[in-house]
Amino acid sequence: MVKRGGGEGFMAIDTIEGSSLHNGQSGHFYLAVDRLQFKMQTMVDLLDLVGRRQCFPIVVCCSTRDDLDSLSSSLSPLPFISYSALYSDLAEDERAFILDKFRQVATLWNQISHTGAGNEDEVGKDDDRSHVIIVTDTCLPLLASGEPPINGHLLINYDLPAKKETYGRRTATCLTADGIVINMVVGGEVVTLKSIEESSGIIMQEMPMRILDIL
Repeated sequence: MVKRGGGEGFMAIDTIEGSSLHNGQSGHFYLAVDRLQFKMQTMVDLLDLVGRRQCFPIVVCCSTRDDLDSLSSSLSPLPFISYSALYSDLAEDERAFILDKFRQVATLWNQISHTGAGNEDEVGKDDDRSHVIIVTDTCLPLLASGEPPINGHLLINYDLPAKKETYGRRTATCLTADGIVINMVVGGEVVTLKSIEESSGIIMQEMPMRILDIL
């Protein structure tokens, strides 16, 4: 179970409960953060929990290179997660390698979640950690150019996009059809969240305390 830390403004891991999966359930959720200074710790707490699933494919979207660098630094100590960052100056072969490996993890996750077993050789016998790709909007795959989507099962919008078009592009390029979106919302961003909800017809629900039940 994840609980929000009242006046502390960030999430704290109490115990891990509700481990059963509800395959096929999709949805858009928001996670309210009391203050901006607690946002990164909330993110780390969230990934420290959901990242304990074997080979779980997660995409984290942010708006700036500075946020990408900060996220990379903050996530590096988490023992259950292997992460990669898509920088705009990555060589094409390195970018392709990161995306191809992540898609292999996503395929393995689907096998594990549906049958309880997968081929470990696809990603390496010694690495069954969850995999995270951190990406800015400028580095998302270009579907119109024939580049395939990333196919994560969980998309976390660390920075809430200001426009519904950007929100739609993130979901289209990052998620499988049954994927889950968690939007981190700080203070006045509630207005932006409501605008996206109304203009796109998406119902935004508050992220449940038993987060593992929706994954």
